[in-house]
Amino acid sequence: MTSNRLVEAISPRRRRRSWQVLRVGWHDTRALIHEFRKPLAVFFLAIFAGGLVYMYLNNTYSDNEALKLVDMPYFMLALMVLESPISVPDEPYLVLFWYALPLLAVYVLGRGAADFLRLFIDREQRRGAWEVAVASTFKRHIIVIGIGHTGMRIVRELRQMGFEVVAVDKSISKSAHESLHGLDVPLISGDARDVHVLETARLDHAAAAIVCTSDDYVNLEVTMRLRDMNMSARLVTRMWDRRLARQIENFLNVEVLSASDLAAPAFAGAAVGAEITQNLHIAGMEYSMIRLVVRRGSFMDGKSVADIQDREGVDIVLLHRQDNGSPDVHPRGDIIVRGGDTIVLFSHHDLITEIIGRNESGRD
Repeated sequence: MTSNRLVEAISPRRRRRSWQVLRVGWHDTRALIHEFRKPLAVFFLAIFAGGLVYMYLNNTYSDNEALKLVDMPYFMLALMVLESPISVPDEPYLVLFWYALPLLAVYVLGRGAADFLRLFIDREQRRGAWEVAVASTFKRHIIVIGIGHTGMRIVRELRQMGFEVVAVDKSISKSAHESLHGLDVPLISGDARDVHVLETARLDHAAAAIVCTSDDYVNLEVTMRLRDMNMSARLVTRMWDRRLARQIENFLNVEVLSASDLAAPAFAGAAVGAEITQNLHIAGMEYSMIRLVVRRGSFMDGKSVADIQDREGVDIVLLHRQDNGSPDVHPRGDIIVRGGDTIVLFSHHDLITEIIGRNESGRD
C-alpha cells in the first residue's frame, strides 16, 4: 500500500566540505579524549592541583624560597621525569611529592599505552567512534534503519541523489560495512528501538527516516519510537501485513510501502516526496518513471518542456498545474514548466536520480 499524498520534497543542505571536515575532526578528537580520559585526568590533576598544593605547603609551612604559581605546572612535570630544577627539600610532606609524581607518571604512560594498544588492535571500535563523529555533523539528513539487501540499495539510491545518509543496524556483514564506508555513509551500530541509538544518529536533526528491517513488528516499534521523538520528520516504513500497514499510515502519519513496493527506488523516492517506479530493463540498462513536484527556483523552473527534454535527455510524459484541473499528457514542447507543477518523467534511472537531487538542491 502506498500513499498518494505529495509532500514537499526535502531540501538537502550541502555544507562546504572543509567546514564539515573540521567539525568531524573536532567531534572525533572529543571521542578520542574520552577514550584516554582516566590517564589524562590523573596527569592534569597532578600537574595543576598537585602543583597548587605543593606551592601552598612550601610557602606556608617551610623556610624554603617561595614558589610562584605560574612555575608549578613545569615543576610538577619535572618531578615526574626526575629532572627537578631544585634540591630535595628537608620537609617530609614535600619529599612525598618527589616519590609520588614519578609513580603517577608511570601510571599515566602505562595506562595510556594500554588504551592506545587496545584501540590499535580493535580497529572496529575506533572506526565506530569516527562514524559517530561524522554523523554528529549532519543536519537534514536521511536515516536508513535496517541495512539488508533492500536497505543497502536504498542507501545507494539516496547517495546517488546527493543526500547525506546515516545507516543504523544491530549487526551487518563486514562487506556491507565496507560498502557504506565507500559511500561515505556512517554506520551507527545498535538497536533502533533504543533512544540513545536514535539520538546518536541525530534523529532530532533528520529530515526523514526509512525503516526497512525484515520484521514487521520491529518496524512498528521503531516507527512509533521515531514518531514519538520527532514529530516533523518524514517517515517511510516497510510493511508486509496490509492491515498493520493501514493502521500505521492512519494513526502515525507515516508513508507505508508494502511487499509489492519493495524496490529500493520506491523507498528512496518516498523519503524525499517523489514517486519512483523502476520496472524496465533493456539491454542491461535500467529505466524509471518518476512523479515529482518542481521546486521553485530549481533548474526546471521557467524552462520549456522541449528545452528540459533536449538538455536533460528525459521525456516529460505528463504535466499537471496546481491551477489546472486535469493533467496534460504528453505536453507540448513550448509549455513553460513552473515551480509547483507536478511532472512525470521517464528516462535512464541514473538520470532520474540525478534530476531528483538537482531539483531538491536548486543546482543547475
